[in-house]
This record gives sequence, structure tokens and C-alpha cells, in this order.
Amino acid sequence: MLATTTVLASTQGWWTHPWLIYLIRRSAYFIASLVLLVTLSFLLVQLIPGDPARVSAGEMASPEVVEARRVELGLDRPLIIQYLSFWRGLFTADLGVSYNSRLPVIDVILARAPATLELALAAVALVLVIAVPLGLAFGALTRGERRRGVEAGFTAVSAILAVIPEFLAGVLLVYAFAVSSQLLPVAGRSGLSSYILPVIALSLGPSAALTRIVRAETLTVLEQGYIRTARSKRMGPIRLYGRHVLPNLLTSTFTIGGLLLGGMIAGTVLVENVFAWPGLGTTIVDSIQDKDYPLVQAIIIFYGAVVLLINLVVDVLLILLDPRTALDKS
Repeated sequence: MLATTTVLASTQGWWTHPWLIYLIRRSAYFIASLVLLVTLSFLLVQLIPGDPARVSAGEMASPEVVEARRVELGLDRPLIIQYLSFWRGLFTADLGVSYNSRLPVIDVILARAPATLELALAAVALVLVIAVPLGLAFGALTRGERRRGVEAGFTAVSAILAVIPEFLAGVLLVYAFAVSSQLLPVAGRSGLSSYILPVIALSLGPSAALTRIVRAETLTVLEQGYIRTARSKRMGPIRLYGRHVLPNLLTSTFTIGGLLLGGMIAGTVLVENVFAWPGLGTTIVDSIQDKDYPLVQAIIIFYGAVVLLINLVVDVLLILLDPRTALDKS
């Protein structure tokens, strides 16, 4: 009897564990957000002025050809049937055919997505490499209200850099390093040198913003009692910051880094068009201009799904890094 009670208690404890509850709730939020994203993307075509069948058939097509194209695209069916068919296409990776290239939409996305993801991942890696050491350094230099001049300079410069739009940063970099000095390629994706300017343009603002956050977190950690204890033991700065300060920054840094990655993926739309980068950013702008509705729908869903997935993965990894996260959010 005692053994049975113990098993039941352990089973109930497993089902009511805060981690599991949080994961279920977070997964439900992800699914609901994804459903909303797909629904809004579907309605987008319905709200855009004009006739998709006419766009697909061509402006010079006869009414008979346009009507045949409408039937072929399924636009003659009730809206709810079109919506369910749209979902079925998502599950079967059948997102339709591009009006412009006549290629399957999924093939266009698979061909262009790697360039966009490479650009975003390279930018977020650069952000972390720059922001974490700089934030730690400026936090150490200005702790205890020391070096007010350094703090004022850091605050002013980082605030200016943080608000520079990616598009403007890209234009300035193109003029400085590609047009005036011709040190780097101005457009395209050919070789490592072609990554330098778009990655810098994409990471400049986020680097400044994350550096400010890391510095603020560093100042908070340096005021903790265990840091004062470590200092009283005359612990060297490398060991102090590497063993005690940096690990306590990982949670907040990782959280902001994940959010920055999602924002950078969205920001690639502007940067790619500045540097003629052959990714989804340039593709969606061209698709909107060409009224290529199936491709626009698919790219919007791709961008949104990637951002939602990144947020989900970051939340799950935060639980692994700091189990108290699940307890706080339960």
C-alpha cells in the first residue's frame, strides 16, 4: 500500500511539475501564434486590391482565360474551403506556384532562405562577440560611479548607434567602403568579403543596445554579496569576471540575444535590398512589386514562423540554464 501511494504521488508530481506546465503553456502559445500568423497571411491576399487570377493570367488575358485561371487557382470556391486548402498545402509543403517565375513557391524559399539565415546568424554572432566583452569592460571601468567621463561617453555613443536604422547604416557603409574607397564589394553574395558590410549594417544597432544591457547587468552583479566576498579573497580579475560575473550574465544575455536574432531576421529585408543580397528580403520586395501573392504569403509565414520558433527555443534553453525561470512563470 505504501509503495502504491509513493508511485501515485511521484506520478502526480511528474504531471504537475512546473517545468512541464510551463513547456505545455509555451508550446500552446507557439501553436496559437502560428495559427494566427497563417490566418492573417491568408487574409492578406483577400484584402489586397485587384484580382489575383487576373495578375496570374496576365493583364492582356481574355476574360475566359482569367476565369479558367481562377478555377485552376481555386479562387472560385468559398472562402472557408480556400482557407482549409491553404492549410492542407502548408502541411504537404505545397504552397502554390509563383506567378512571376512559375516555379513552386517552396523551391523559391528553399533556394533563398539560406542566404537570409546566414546573414542573420553571422550578425548575431558578431553582436555577441562585441557586446559581451565590451559590456563587461565598461561595467568594470564604471562600477561604483567611477570614471564619470567614460560612462557619459559610452552612454552617448551607444545611444546614437543603437537608434541608427539598418537601412541608413547600410547606405553609409556602402558610400564609405564601397563607393568612395572601393575596399569592399557593394552588392551580391560572392566570397567572405561580401558578408562584411551587410553583417556590420545589420549588427551595428543591436551591438550597441546589447552592450548597454550587459553593462547594466554587470553593474548589478558586481554589487552582489558573493562578489564582495570574492574580492575580499583577493581573487584575480580574470577569475573573478570569468567565473563569477560572466555566468550570471548568461541568462539575460541569452534572452536578449534570442530576441535580437528574431529582429535581425526581420531586419534583413532592408539590408538585403541595400546590398542586393540574394535572400528572402529582396525576394519579398520584388514579389510585392510584381503582385506575386503566393510567394508573398509564403515568405511572410516563413519569417513569422522562424521568429516564433526562435522565441520558443530561447525560452526552453533558458529553463535548462536557469530552472527558476519555469518556477517564476508558472
